[in-house]
Amino acid sequence: MSNLVETENLRRVFGTRVALDQVSFAVEEGEIFGLLGPNGGGKTTLFRILSTLLPPTSGVAQVGGINVQSQPASVRQLLGVVFQSPSLDPQLTVAENLRYSGNLYGLRGLALEERLGEMAVALRLADRLDDRVKMLSGGLQRRVEIAKSLLPRPRVLLLDEPSTGLDPAARIDLWSILEQLREAFGITVVLTTHLMDEAERCHRVAILHQGKLLACDTPDALRATIGGDVLTLVGKHPDMLAQGLQAKFGWGVTVEGGTVRIEIPEAHQQVARIVEAFPGEVQSVTAGRPTLEDVFLRRTGERLAGPFFANSVQGEKTSE
Repeated sequence: MSNLVETENLRRVFGTRVALDQVSFAVEEGEIFGLLGPNGGGKTTLFRILSTLLPPTSGVAQVGGINVQSQPASVRQLLGVVFQSPSLDPQLTVAENLRYSGNLYGLRGLALEERLGEMAVALRLADRLDDRVKMLSGGLQRRVEIAKSLLPRPRVLLLDEPSTGLDPAARIDLWSILEQLREAFGITVVLTTHLMDEAERCHRVAILHQGKLLACDTPDALRATIGGDVLTLVGKHPDMLAQGLQAKFGWGVTVEGGTVRIEIPEAHQQVARIVEAFPGEVQSVTAGRPTLEDVFLRRTGERLAGPFFANSVQGEKTSE
């Protein structure tokens, strides 16, 4: 497969603040590629550069081999863009919104109606075309936004936080549709997200934090960097418990928000040993496979949901 979206040493500075710092990655044609990170991590800045709304300070970004800064009009012909903020007219029907957008793309007459019908079927909106947008659920409105962006048949679909405001069922439905669109139309999807379950569904994920690209790989490969399972313990005295665990078993132990966290192989087999070694100290134990949250935590020393400062019993660095 060829690379459809590429950045090389991409940098964007606002005054004295560095929003993107030497970011380089490539997105293969037909991928669903996720940009994962917290608010302020650089995702939105990168999204705006790729969508030709913001020039980089330095470095290169290309879509379909075309430079987004020097040839923005040509790049836009390859893009479908869905922003986080709604762009539909709530007083118009679904069909009216789509026709209006189609006109802006230069579509008219039979060609527009054929494209509208095609997208209505693909996004499961055929029975809602005459409904006013204001009467639709958040999930249905998001589908209309995507249908609108796909009318010109773009090669790349850019989605900014596509699941924001959607309930779990609507999010699952949205992802089912994205997979179908990719298979049916060969669309390459690049999306921003701060949601772990959404990132898990991507073929590859780029982790952004404070403007830097920390890692870029498949979810499985990123999780494999943890090197073991994750054991989380709640105790009466977490700091003392952590020190005791490190002294007795020699494990790397951290304390995060009042809980004790250990990364070890086959963690579930160690639960009985821990409870026996510290009777009455352990109130609950959770063992599980590593997640992208664990990867982010290992790389940054912070949780994606909000910053915290992890205290390492071994005195090891918790960020890289």
